[in-house]
Amino acid sequence: MAVRAGYALALLLAVVVLNFTLIHIAPGDIADTIAGDMGGATEEVMAQIRADYGLDKSFAVQLGIYLGNVVRLDFGYSFFFNTPVTSLIAERLPATLLLVFTAQIFALVIGVILGVISARRPDGLLSHFVTLLALFGYSAPVFWTGIMLLIGLSLMLPLFPVAGMIDVTLIDAPLWRQYLSVAHHLFLPALTLASIFLALYSRLCRASMLEVLGADYIRTARAKGLSERDTVYRHALKNSLGPVVTLAGLQFSAVVSGAVLVETVFSWPGLGTLALQSILARDTPTILGILFFSALVVIVGNLLTDLVLRLIDPRIRAGGG
Repeated sequence: MAVRAGYALALLLAVVVLNFTLIHIAPGDIADTIAGDMGGATEEVMAQIRADYGLDKSFAVQLGIYLGNVVRLDFGYSFFFNTPVTSLIAERLPATLLLVFTAQIFALVIGVILGVISARRPDGLLSHFVTLLALFGYSAPVFWTGIMLLIGLSLMLPLFPVAGMIDVTLIDAPLWRQYLSVAHHLFLPALTLASIFLALYSRLCRASMLEVLGADYIRTARAKGLSERDTVYRHALKNSLGPVVTLAGLQFSAVVSGAVLVETVFSWPGLGTLALQSILARDTPTILGILFFSALVVIVGNLLTDLVLRLIDPRIRAGGG
C-alpha cells in the first residue's frame, strides 16, 4: 500500500505541474483581468500588478515558488473573492464531498440491488425495466435530469427545496433539525448525480452476477441444499462485486466532474459553483486551488477503492496486489 501511496503522490505532483503549465500558457493573465475590471490601466500599472503577483519572473521560478506554496497548502489570494484561496476551498469542500460521496454510495447500493434482482430473473419484466432504466439514466445529460427533477419535485410537486444546502431559518435551530434540512436539500442533487452511475453499476452487476451464478461452485452450493438466498447473497454477490467496485473507482473522477453541473443546477454551495464563478471571473489562483483539491479527492477515492477491493476479494490479498 505504501507503493500505491507513493504513486498517488507522484500523480498529484504531475497534475499540479500540468495545471500550472496550462494556466500559464493560456492567453491573458491576472493583470489583464484586473485591468479589465478597472476599465483599463497604463503600462506602468500593469507592470506593477504583474510584479505584485510574481508574473514578471521566469516560468521555472514561478513554478518553483508555486510548488513550494502548495506543499504548505498556500494557494495564494483570490482577487475576485478578496479572500485566501485556502479559506475559500475549506468553506466549499465539505459540501462537495458530501454530495459526491452520497451520490456514489447511493448509486452503488441501488445499482447493486437492481443488478442482483434482474440477474436472478434475467428474462423477467423487472430485468427489462432495469435495462430501460439503465439506458435512460446513462443517455440523459445530468443537467437535464436535474432540471426535470426540479420541475417535477420542486415546482409542480413542492416536495423538495429548489436550491441551497440548508433552510436559512434553521441556522439557530437544534443540530438534528439542521441535519434533516441538509438531507432534505441533498436528496435531489445526489439523486441527479447518481442517476448515470446507477445505470452503469446496475448493468455491470447484472452481467457479473449472471456469470458468477453459472459457476461450478454455485451449482455445488445448490446441490448441497443451500437456500437460494444464501447462495445468491453469501456466495455469488460477494464474488461479483469486484468489477462493480473497480468501475466505481474508475468513475470517481467523472462523479467529481459531474458535481460541477449538478451544483450549478441546484445552487449547491460546493466547489463546482465556486469553480464556475472563478472561471467566469478568470480568477487563476482559485481555479488552480480547485483543480488541486479535485485531483486530490479523485486520487484518495481510487486509493479507497483499492482498499475495498482487498477487503472483499481474498484473491487480491493473497496475491499481494
